[in-house]
Amino acid sequence: MTRAITLLAAATLLAGCAHTASRPPAEPGFGSASYRAAEGTGLAHYHLAMGQIAIGATLEAHPAPTYPDAMLATCQPRVELPARVIVDARGSVDEVRMSPPQALSPFADAVRQAVQGWRYTPLTITRWAADADGASHPVDSEAKPFSLDYVFTFRCEHGHTAVTSGPEQAAR
Repeated sequence: MTRAITLLAAATLLAGCAHTASRPPAEPGFGSASYRAAEGTGLAHYHLAMGQIAIGATLEAHPAPTYPDAMLATCQPRVELPARVIVDARGSVDEVRMSPPQALSPFADAVRQAVQGWRYTPLTITRWAADADGASHPVDSEAKPFSLDYVFTFRCEHGHTAVTSGPEQAAR
């Protein structure tokens, strides 16, 4: 019995010295992005006359937005952010428009920062005509500004992040 009391006392003393190892901090999330043009947004289109063709307005360079580091702590499950990209006649992004209150969020800043680096092939409208022999040739050509709508979706799940703008299509 004395031995049992001694062992119990030793165990109690050792338990008082024991400590629990702390968990390592959670790994920061990582980001990825994909996107597509939004459909059915009611944007106006150029009306082409007979003999005119339009080419270009093709996305060439498109760095993806990243999930804002400042928002990783809250890890919001899903944030959708529609954005209208206004492109000048040279194919550079002139402006990125978003509706308040989302336009003032860190997510909007991430979209603006990435989309300002996007580059498009300029939209060119060319007028063609036939000569006396019936051969077609360009008469004149003009680069035009244009706009496209996107919907970016930011997700954070279990400490991992993703940015998309529709069905899962990887950004290249």
